Amino acid sequence: MSRKGRSDLRDETPPPAPEPLAVPVLDSHCHLDIMGTDVGEAVAAARAVGIDRMVTVGVDLPSSVWQAELAARTPHVAAAVAIHPNEAPTAADDETLRAIEALARRPEVVAVGETGLDHFRTAPEGRAAQEASFRAHIAIAKATGTALMIHDRDAHDDVLRVLAEEGAPDRTVFHCFSGDAAMAAECVRRGYVLSFAGNISFKNAESLREAARVTPVEQLLVETDAPFLTPMPYRGRPNAPYLVPLTVRALAETTGHDVDELCAGIAATGRRVFGDF
Repeated sequence: MSRKGRSDLRDETPPPAPEPLAVPVLDSHCHLDIMGTDVGEAVAAARAVGIDRMVTVGVDLPSSVWQAELAARTPHVAAAVAIHPNEAPTAADDETLRAIEALARRPEVVAVGETGLDHFRTAPEGRAAQEASFRAHIAIAKATGTALMIHDRDAHDDVLRVLAEEGAPDRTVFHCFSGDAAMAAECVRRGYVLSFAGNISFKNAESLREAARVTPVEQLLVETDAPFLTPMPYRGRPNAPYLVPLTVRALAETTGHDVDELCAGIAATGRRVFGDF
């Protein structure tokens, strides 16, 4: 998700900690730089409920540098770096992309993202630059051997088209998957990994739940996109990695998987996609 002000959140009170998971999983996508809380406390709170690792994600060059530097000094945290699609029309120049590639070569950086296409927030006149940036990020992910982390909003067909034209990296993740069951099935067929966020628990999100049901555990991840997309029953309040168990349990209820078995599968997928950190 693109950067927003905290004023978008209706209630700033942190939700209570959920029941811990017996089998640890990772938060595959969060933004520790804009959560408004102490990072050490956020990591400790997550680990206390079974969220043993987290990937913190950049959306422009300054935030990408911040994520990489944080990950370099913080156990259990890795970084993803990129120019967000909504920033691409003004920020994805050649010099900046070279800087992103240099960051992606650092050992604490495990993914290039979030990159992709956003036809909701970017006007048609900015879409050519957005697509060029997406193609450049795909090349960076392949050149650096990192995973590709995709932002796709109202752009499913074009995202799939660009991936087919460029050749997707071996490890390609759809962050905060937003498609329906047909889109999920096509992504699964192509070998992509789908990461589901707290919005899968929203009342109006049946299409996401249908998508989760056709996604094998070995191609499934879970995330917060913190501080956004807080799962029910705390929608609208600040999100954080310690709330991942709510989304995991919503996924288990949706898919019919045993919670511990689902967690073991998510953890294995996370290690395959991002490695150990």
